[in-house]
Amino acid sequence: MGNDSSALKGLEIGKAVEITDSWSLHNASIGGQNTNPQCLSIFISEPSLHSDPSFGRPTPLEKNAKNLMLHRHPCILKFVSSWSKGSMFYFVSEEVKPLEHVIRSQTTLEICIGLNNILKALLFLHENASGSHNNVCSTSVYVTTEGSWKLGGLECFCKHSELKESYLKKIKTYRYKNAISPMEDTWIQDTSDFVVIDKYAFAVLADEVLGLKNNDDVPGLSEFKDLCKKKFQDTSLSALASHPFFVHDFMNIHSFLMELPLKNDSEKEHFFLNLVPQLKNFPEKIVAEQLGKLLLSRMVLLDETAQTKLLPFILKPKDKDEDPELLTLATFQAYLVPRLLQMFCVRDTPIRLLLLSHLSSFVKAFQVKDLKHRVLPELLVGIKDTNDYLVSMTLHALANIVPILGGAAVIGGNRGKLFTDGRPKSRRSKKNLRVTFSTPSEMESIEPNNINITSECECLPERPSPDGGEDKEEATFTFAEEENWSDWDSHEASVEDSVTGDSLKETRIVEEELKNTSLSISKSKNYPRKKPISDISELDIKVSPSVVNVEEIDFFSDMEPVIQKAKVLHIDTTFNFHADLAPKADDTEDGWGDDLDGWNVENNLT
Repeated sequence: MGNDSSALKGLEIGKAVEITDSWSLHNASIGGQNTNPQCLSIFISEPSLHSDPSFGRPTPLEKNAKNLMLHRHPCILKFVSSWSKGSMFYFVSEEVKPLEHVIRSQTTLEICIGLNNILKALLFLHENASGSHNNVCSTSVYVTTEGSWKLGGLECFCKHSELKESYLKKIKTYRYKNAISPMEDTWIQDTSDFVVIDKYAFAVLADEVLGLKNNDDVPGLSEFKDLCKKKFQDTSLSALASHPFFVHDFMNIHSFLMELPLKNDSEKEHFFLNLVPQLKNFPEKIVAEQLGKLLLSRMVLLDETAQTKLLPFILKPKDKDEDPELLTLATFQAYLVPRLLQMFCVRDTPIRLLLLSHLSSFVKAFQVKDLKHRVLPELLVGIKDTNDYLVSMTLHALANIVPILGGAAVIGGNRGKLFTDGRPKSRRSKKNLRVTFSTPSEMESIEPNNINITSECECLPERPSPDGGEDKEEATFTFAEEENWSDWDSHEASVEDSVTGDSLKETRIVEEELKNTSLSISKSKNYPRKKPISDISELDIKVSPSVVNVEEIDFFSDMEPVIQKAKVLHIDTTFNFHADLAPKADDTEDGWGDDLDGWNVENNLT
C-alpha cells in the first residue's frame, strides 16, 4: 500500500463527483477500450492542500484507505488499491456514489435495507475489530450501483484501547457535529461501553434519512423513529438488529440470501420453493435493485431447487403484466443485464452452461453493442473447449444471436448464396419466408432480419448435387431464383432452349439414327452468354426418353460417332459449318457456357 508499484495500469480518471476538505471523489474505469472495462471509484488527495497539521501523519485519506484494507466486510466499502505519486495519494474502491446524491430518490424500504447494512457493519467493527468508527453520518455512507449501502469514512476509526478524550479532540474537526453527543466526554470517563459514540451517531443518521417517510411504509417504522429520537438510550445495537423495523418479510429474504452458505439443504429447498410468490408482493424495482445481485450469486445459481423454481422467473423478462415472470424488460436491463455481462466473463463450466440454457430467454435484453463485443467473444471461446456438451450448448446459444447480429457477425463474412427458394413461383414470396422448428425445448420460431419463413414449404425431394458440385471454386456461385428449379413441381426435368436473337442465320441439321435414338441439334451463329455450367445435364440438348438409361451411357467412350452416309440429307458443300460455342464478352442473354471443349461438333462431322 502507498507505493507507486501499486498503481493500476490503464486507469482512466473521470470528472470529480464530490469534493471534500480532505479529498475529491472521481469516477474511474480500467480496461480502456477492452471488451470488459471495470468501473471503479477513486479518492484523490494532495497533502499540501487537503490536510490539517493537527491530524498528523498519515493523512485522513491514507488512514481511511488503510483501515478499509484491514477491516473487510460485505457492508463496508471495498478496498481495491492505493498508492502515492509525488505529493498526491490515490485510493481506489468499488464503484459507488455518496449517499447524499441518491437519498432523495430512496424509498422507505430501500432506506430500511440500507440502515440494516450500516448496523451490520458497525456490529462487525465493534465485535470483530474491537474498534469504534467515531464518525457515522451520511457523508460516511456510499451506495453501490446495485443500491447497497456501504460504510466508509474510516479515517476516524480507532481501537477501543485508543479511544480517549485526547484522541476525540484530535479528530473533532473531521467529525459530523450533529452526531457528537454533549455527554461524550462524560461517557468516555465514566463507562467502558465504547460503542455509545457510534450508537448515538447511528440514531442521528436514521432519524435524518427517515424524517419525511410515511409511518405505514414499512412495519415497525413508527416505533423505530421514536427510538431514534431517544438516541437508543435503553437499547443496544445488537438488540436493535431484531427490531420489527429490521425483521419483516423482505428483510428476512435479504438476510437469508446473505447467509445462504450457512443454511442446510432442507432450509434452502423450503426457501426457494416459496420465494417467487413472496417476491411478487414487493415492487419489482426494489426486488431487482436490492436482491438482484444476491439472486444471481453463485450459491443461488448452483442450487437445484433454485434452478427449477426461481431462475426461470428471474432470467426471463415479462412482456405483459399478467406474465408469471418477476421483472419487466426495462427493469431487467437496468439491474440484471450488467450482472449477466460480468457472469459471461466467468470461465466456470456450471455457470456458463446455466447461462447458455437460459440465453434465449434474455438475449433480447442485451444492447447490440454489448452482445457483439462482450457476449459473442466469450461464446466463441466455448466452441474450442474440450467439453463436448459445453460446445453443443454454445452452438445452440449462437443460433439465438444470429437473428440479432446476423450470420456474418457470428460465423464470419466469407459466405455465398448456396440455397435458393425452390417453391413454385405462385407460392414464392421473398418477404414471407418462415420456418418453424419443433424441438423438445419448444424453440421459438426464428425470423432472421424480418424475413418470414412459413411452413408452406413442402417436403420436396432433395436436389442432387451436380457432378463436380462439391468443387470449392464452384461453391460460391449464386443463382437468380427465376432460373433455378422454377418448374420443380413437375416430375420430369426439362430444359428449354434459351437461344434467342433478332434473326437466325443459316442452319444446318444433322440427323442420325443410332440405336433408336433421335438426336437433334440446332445451332445459331450468335449465342447469348450464360453462367458457367457445373453439370452436363444443363446443356441445351434434348434426349429422347427411349434412350438407354442415362447412367449407363459413357459419353466419352467414343468421341467420333459412326455416321451412315445414307442418312445424311442435303449437305451444302458451299457452306462451311462451324459451331461457335464460345460466348462473346458482351452477350447478356442466357445460353450455353464456355466449358464445352469436349463437345466439338465440327470435329464430329468430319
